[in-house]
Amino acid sequence: MAIQYGISGTTAKGIAASVERSVAEGVLGPDAALPPVRRLADELGVSPGTVATAYKELRRRGIVVTRGRGGTVVAQAPSVASRRPPRVPEGLRDLAGGHPDPLFLPALVPPSRLSPGARSHRSTPRLGRLEEVVRDWLRPDGVPVDQVTFAHGALDLIGRSLSVELRPGDAVAMEDPGYHHLLDLVTALGLRSVPVAVDDEGLRPDALRVALRAGVRAVVCSPRAQNPYGGSFSAARRDALVEVLRDGPEVLVVENDHASAVAGVPLWSLASGGLPRWVHVRTVSKFLGTDLRWAAAACDRTTLARHDGRLLLTSGWVSHLLQETAHGLMTDDGTRALVTRAQETYGLRRRALRDELSRRGITSHGVSGMNLWVPVRDESAVVNGLRSYGWWVAAGARFRLSSEPGVRISVAELEPADAVRLASDFAAVLGEGESEATYGG
Repeated sequence: MAIQYGISGTTAKGIAASVERSVAEGVLGPDAALPPVRRLADELGVSPGTVATAYKELRRRGIVVTRGRGGTVVAQAPSVASRRPPRVPEGLRDLAGGHPDPLFLPALVPPSRLSPGARSHRSTPRLGRLEEVVRDWLRPDGVPVDQVTFAHGALDLIGRSLSVELRPGDAVAMEDPGYHHLLDLVTALGLRSVPVAVDDEGLRPDALRVALRAGVRAVVCSPRAQNPYGGSFSAARRDALVEVLRDGPEVLVVENDHASAVAGVPLWSLASGGLPRWVHVRTVSKFLGTDLRWAAAACDRTTLARHDGRLLLTSGWVSHLLQETAHGLMTDDGTRALVTRAQETYGLRRRALRDELSRRGITSHGVSGMNLWVPVRDESAVVNGLRSYGWWVAAGARFRLSSEPGVRISVAELEPADAVRLASDFAAVLGEGESEATYGG
């Protein structure tokens, strides 16, 4: 047994399982180096080919990566682990979760008539009237609506689309900083994330061009309410990105409009740019309820066939009870009014905190959505410092690939009066009199 590494086994399967177990238990952390193939083979008394096969399997599953002369190391966010946030300490105000304000969520009431008996909906997986509601929802934003489909949330749809389109080891352009669950999903699929820098207008065209030259086969991005940075495509940025993407006609563009109705800004969709391979995804969890696990998407004909073909072989369809509930809420005038109030309130709360931080010389980013991203030098120091004042914010590490440090603050439940106190406490943590350049982005 390789004592210093905690690796054991006499078969490729056994060695891979031992490494995975060590990663899951924290014995081997991110960036921990695994021994060279021949050295580990000698220590375990197996052939180098056996170890090489184990390492290949670990790479395929996203648990380790190979860095040329740097050897084989544990991935930053291996699929056996998680970027899930730590538990919120008792007694603290939670501004880390990114959840909507419950006051603006309608009551989730299932339809009164349930499906009679046991029957398959594989022949009619989508309710026609809900398809029309979705088309009416997307069409005003310029999203082509010839082909639409449903799934059990955005991650379900994006994961299925990537898994039928790409193979383990393929590269995906990902926002940096970006949504941690999407970063983990890409890793879990055995794919490689290529970081693409973002700013207040979303993906940066120069960074996306570099990613395309690196051979990415898909791009995953948010056109507005980018999580965690809060960026939003402008018309000019959308046009610039479409121009870059024309150099990669075979690349699948996945647009995750997760906040849509409560993003607080217009949509400038890449889907309207005439790209050959694309999918525009929308969920309702941010404004109809986090327990309503339903997503809608519009896409090109090839993507629709591949996604729905895989869906047919797995869950088969999205529950018609779920679809009936979504349809009832999306066509209810009272719910629509509540969503409008939510959008206005989130915008007010976001701007209030951003302005209060700015008054104290603290740069923040968040032109849309429910979050602010605040660049800092030391994430841990800021998180722990705010904890001493009774606040709990999200350290940026789980959102980042190679971007600079920061913290994410969720503002959905932060009243403007509370924003004054939080900004004051934030300034105190950073140190009175520190210049904006020290902590700004």
